[in-house]
Amino acid sequence: MMSGTLYLCATPIGNLEDVTYRVVKTLGEVDLIAAEDTRHSRKLLNHYGIKTPVTSYHEHNKHRKAEFLVSQLLDGKNIALITDAGTPAISDPGEELVRQAYKAGITITSLPGPCALVTALTLSGLSTQRFAFEAFLPSEKKERDRILEDLACETRTIILYEAPHRLKKTLAELLEALGDRPVAIVRELTKIHETVLRTSLEEAVKIYENTEPRGEYVLVIEGKTQNEIDRQKQSRWEETGIKEHMNIYLNRGMDKKDAMKAVAKDRGITKRQVYEALIDAKDGDDS
Repeated sequence: MMSGTLYLCATPIGNLEDVTYRVVKTLGEVDLIAAEDTRHSRKLLNHYGIKTPVTSYHEHNKHRKAEFLVSQLLDGKNIALITDAGTPAISDPGEELVRQAYKAGITITSLPGPCALVTALTLSGLSTQRFAFEAFLPSEKKERDRILEDLACETRTIILYEAPHRLKKTLAELLEALGDRPVAIVRELTKIHETVLRTSLEEAVKIYENTEPRGEYVLVIEGKTQNEIDRQKQSRWEETGIKEHMNIYLNRGMDKKDAMKAVAKDRGITKRQVYEALIDAKDGDDS
């Protein structure tokens, strides 16, 4: 018997009309639907008159239940995976089922549709060319601090998810770790109360001192700019003489020509300026 197919079906973030025709058709034709929250998903299924059997698949049963679902797929059943909102396997337990299904040789196909991170990014007004998605920051402090430290050097647009009861704390931590920079705070995507607040991290902290967060949030934050990087590089070498700077590269085995080129790039000056500074330093040593 041939194995069945696992369909990753993107479902609405909020507005039920955002589901695609293909997803509705597939949900009605598969043998089983695996849903993150069966009660939540029932609203969508009832709205479109879908009678397919539903089983739960969530964070707390993902390993054991994935094994069961893979066994059903191997028996020839077609299964659709849906999350509470958006695209399965993006910041939800679906990635475990996908991993096990691939390992078992199951055919997998993804039916594109709503995705909160992409929707928020396009609304943000910030650069969409390159971006880094971090989902929810970890609750464990050590790991959270490590990721915030990494994000402080990130040049791509940063996208985070956050729950309302943690928003104030997260904004304050982002301001401390990243410094003040533009942010779009996107709330309740595709729903009646959808809002996009384009501001700065510093202003956002002040705003939410007097405003109680409500609903689900996506934070879209500008990455470190080239000007910031250039200033940081310049500051790093201000207290280091050019001769000492050259020795760093020479001690790594780099020849003099390449070392001068590297120093010039680090300091934002020309190779000729590096050469002249080295001559002046040598003259100073001779005297």
